[in-house]
Amino acid sequence: MFYKHNLHWTEHSKIKMRQYGLSKSKLIKLLYKPERKEEGIVLGSTALMQTNTLYSSKTANISFGTRRKIPGEIWLMYQDIKNERKIISAWRYPGVSKPGDSIPIPKDIYQELITNGK
Repeated sequence: MFYKHNLHWTEHSKIKMRQYGLSKSKLIKLLYKPERKEEGIVLGSTALMQTNTLYSSKTANISFGTRRKIPGEIWLMYQDIKNERKIISAWRYPGVSKPGDSIPIPKDIYQELITNGK
């Protein structure tokens, strides 16, 4: 079992967290309770997904205290190395992907991961 103190956040992942407005606590929750698990594009990596959730709103068409799923997903890619879990990247995907299809990864992240060999 990997705990918070065994996580290593790469500089790339920190940059993408700021870019997509993702917090460490949100990604740690995703790490321990993913909705879906796929093979990552980097050799030996794993990608995890969780759908976005919008909490209660005060608009007339949504009753108070209900949750409404909005289209979009949060993805996290990691790699296990010895006693450490290396967080490679994180991003938001605005659509809904199908299980088993290729991971919907933005072109800039894909290029950076392939060229840097993370």
